Amino acid sequence: MLAIIVVAIIASSMGGDSDDNSSNGSSQAADSSISNDSESSSESESDSSVPTEYKSALNKAKSYSSMMNMSKAGIYDQLTADAGEQFSAVAAQYAIDNLDADYNKNALKKAKSYQDDMSMSPDAIQEQLTSDAGEKFTPEEAAYAIQHLND
Repeated sequence: MLAIIVVAIIASSMGGDSDDNSSNGSSQAADSSISNDSESSSESESDSSVPTEYKSALNKAKSYSSMMNMSKAGIYDQLTADAGEQFSAVAAQYAIDNLDADYNKNALKKAKSYQDDMSMSPDAIQEQLTSDAGEKFTPEEAAYAIQHLND
């Protein structure tokens, strides 16, 4: 029951953010600040010197990745958004840096959802996956998803 409530809360907090043009400037800044480095999240979480806010941001990031198959930029934006989780940029960056996520897999799951649920063409899916107003996956992650769409 708790999982259902958590999913409902996450889904409701996501509502309407993708069309908010006021966040485009901040998402571009976020994209440039997102690091590609990744550490083991279990090491980071067990470190008592890690602030609680950082640990909380990482836990939220894990949920967004595993339950909603979000992109790195999408997770960062949701963690820092005024209409989202409202974590500090530093806490969100910590979460992104320590999140063990397979963004190719997330992009593929999103792509299959668009194909199965919305009957979108591969070109339209690729556009949605990479759009700043859409999923914000990298072109490489979207290409992987399109390549494996019918596997």
